[in-house]
Amino acid sequence: MTGYLVMGAALLLVLAVAAVGRWRTARTIRRLDDMLTAAMNGSFSEETFNESRLSSLEGRLGRYLAASALSERNIREQKDRISALISDISHQTKTPVANLQLYAQLLSEQPLTPQGKDCAAAISAQAEKLQTLIEAMVKTSRLETGILALHPQPSEISQVVERAAAQYAPRAAEKDIALTVRQAEGLAVFDPKWTEEAVCNLLDNAVKYTPSGGTVTVEVKNYELFSAVRVTDTGPGIFEGEQAKIFGRFYRAPGAYQAEGVGIGLYLTRQIAEKQGGYVKVESTPGMGSTFSLYIPRES
Repeated sequence: MTGYLVMGAALLLVLAVAAVGRWRTARTIRRLDDMLTAAMNGSFSEETFNESRLSSLEGRLGRYLAASALSERNIREQKDRISALISDISHQTKTPVANLQLYAQLLSEQPLTPQGKDCAAAISAQAEKLQTLIEAMVKTSRLETGILALHPQPSEISQVVERAAAQYAPRAAEKDIALTVRQAEGLAVFDPKWTEEAVCNLLDNAVKYTPSGGTVTVEVKNYELFSAVRVTDTGPGIFEGEQAKIFGRFYRAPGAYQAEGVGIGLYLTRQIAEKQGGYVKVESTPGMGSTFSLYIPRES
């Protein structure tokens, strides 16, 4: 009888120890969950001050969050300084660039030698390129730092596509390029102004790199989660090794240095897409042309 009592007592002790262990484990898990939740919403503070592992973990997490906050603050300050610098550059160069364009135009109206006319045209082209570069840098820096925020809203894509295509129709006609808008209807959630800017950048590249007699096609493909504005050209195409690089800031493909441009349009397009929850992709075969697709969420 005594043996059974001892065995029963031992079993109860084991169960009690197990229950205490589970309780401690559950309490630790709850505390860890609370710590992570507080860290995510920015309200974390240390609560345990002793020699336990939990206290040590809280201290390490607190130091990590403080270092992360400091790093984020430094990055934000650096971006703000860069944005302010670019804005100052834009403001200070606006008048000189405008004067360059004016004097180049006046010079081209004078009786010049063929070489002089070429020089006047080159001055005008470089002044326009400089103005385009500065404007693109200002837009990019303001998007990156959040000074200019996008305001996505449910809208019909067709109006954006048609406005963008209308802007590039004259330039396409000058190069004898057939610019066609196919299916353009689709509902999505996007900022109309900035999305039009992104589509214009894709059209600008397509018309720029498509040779005379080629075609550029714009269409909208609707999927379950996204609507895609697809711009297809019959240009030289892009080698696979270059496709991941062309969305970088100021990147110009080896074969693109003779073409006009500053290498920031695709980077800006990617920024616009990402800030709306979308993305950009390219499909291309050298010698067969390219298709750039701007994917826009269909729901917020």
